[in-house]
Parts: sequence; C-alpha cells; structure tokens
Amino acid sequence: MTGPSGVGIGWRPEIAGFVAELPGLRFVEVVAEGVPASGPLPPGLTQLRDRTVTVVPHGVRLSLGGAEPVDPTRVAHLAAVAQRLDAPLVSEHIAFVRAGGLEAGHLLPLPRSREAVDAVCANVARAQAELPVPIALEPIAALFDWPDDELDEADFLTEILDRTGALLLLDVANVHANARNRGTDPLALLDRLPLERVAYAHVAGGAEDGGFYHDTHTDPVPAAVLELVGALCARQRPPALLLERDGHYPPAADLRAELDALATAAGFPTVT
Repeated sequence: MTGPSGVGIGWRPEIAGFVAELPGLRFVEVVAEGVPASGPLPPGLTQLRDRTVTVVPHGVRLSLGGAEPVDPTRVAHLAAVAQRLDAPLVSEHIAFVRAGGLEAGHLLPLPRSREAVDAVCANVARAQAELPVPIALEPIAALFDWPDDELDEADFLTEILDRTGALLLLDVANVHANARNRGTDPLALLDRLPLERVAYAHVAGGAEDGGFYHDTHTDPVPAAVLELVGALCARQRPPALLLERDGHYPPAADLRAELDALATAAGFPTVT
C-alpha cells in the first residue's frame, strides 16, 4: 500500500456514504480505537480498501506523553488495526490522556521540558518496537503553556523527531490555533520545523470563543487556515492533506466545497 497522497478526509460512520462517493479520493484516516482488532470491519472501510484507497489509522488513546509506560495492549490494538487495513503508517499525538490511572478524556499538552522529551521518546520507542509500520506524531492545539517550559515548540518537536526517527503529522489548524492564542507568528514556526519529515497534514475548522480560538473540528475551515496551507505548500508541500470533521456535518455540497478549497490552496487535484 502506498503512502497517503493528495486530498483526503477523515472517515467517520456518519459520513461514510458521502466519502464512498468521492470519485478521486485516494486516502482517508480513521480513528484507530473505533476499528476492531478482529471480526468484521466497518463496511465502508472494506469498500474503500477494495478501491485501493489508503487508510491510515489515527490513534487518540496511547498517551505517548504520559510519564507512565505506554499501555502494551493499546499498542497491540493499533498494530493489529494497521495490519488489517494494510496501512502504510499510523499516527498518534504528542500529548497525554491519562495519569495515575485517571482518564482525562481529552488530549492534554505537555510541558516542553527535557523530562517530557525523554518520556515521549521512551514511549514512542516502545510503540515502534511493536508496530509493523512507521508512526507519524501530531502536535496538538493547546490553550495554555506550562510555566516550566524549557524549549520552544520548534525545538521541542524537532528533538523528539530526531531522537525517535518518527515522521511528523502537521496539523495546520493546530499551528493556526496555537499562534492565534499565544500571539505568535505561525510562519515563523513553519520556517523552523523539519517539513521534509511531514507524512501528511491535517486541516480543520474552528471558532473564536471567549477570546480564544478553539480547534473544534465542527466548524468550517476559516480563510486564515487555508492561507496557512498555501504558505506551507510554498515552503514544502506535504504528500497529502486531510480534512478533519468530527460533528455538525454540513450538507454534502458544503463538504465538497471545503475539499475543493483545500485542493486549490495546496495545488492538488480535486477529489470531488
């Protein structure tokens, strides 16, 4: 199976019919925890595989940034899903979701400290030892920074990628959200990231609320994020871009328009 390429969309059961009808679609991403390790696959995913559409499992529960070793059962599930889907790679977040046996239910940001780098790298190594394919790591959107940060975002991410050999899943919407909420320049971050390591990129919508920009995945992609896609592609176009939508699904015509806008911004063929 080839790696992701062109414009894709996050596969969700609620829009499986819409996704199945996209004639030029070459890849999708699926939440790994929603795919069984054995037994029948969701019918929509089977149909996509039959069309040779690349399916990338995207984990949300490994807690790679946790101080505790990553749960081997969760890694085994991700590995099994990758094999079942003939995936060329998997992806997960640089974040933690549990500590001391408590589940947060959200992706939580790490302090950008040397200790956190060590924890992430150790857990990525544990995962890599069991995974049949490479892993791409995604930095998350965060509404706050920890007071004991020792590294800026570019140095933090680059050190993790260098030490693990992992690929980068660059979420353009997260770059926009973090820059908007921190009052920093998103282009300055792009200029310091190893863009040649990007396996694919996420694009999603968000909304302003309470003085913050929230990466909601339930709103239309704003013009500023599409402009940032263009800026990224002018520096180094990633192999693929994926539209994330996790709720409040609009009419099919609106989703097609978003996919077309993403293709236009990146200079990729349309999939609609």
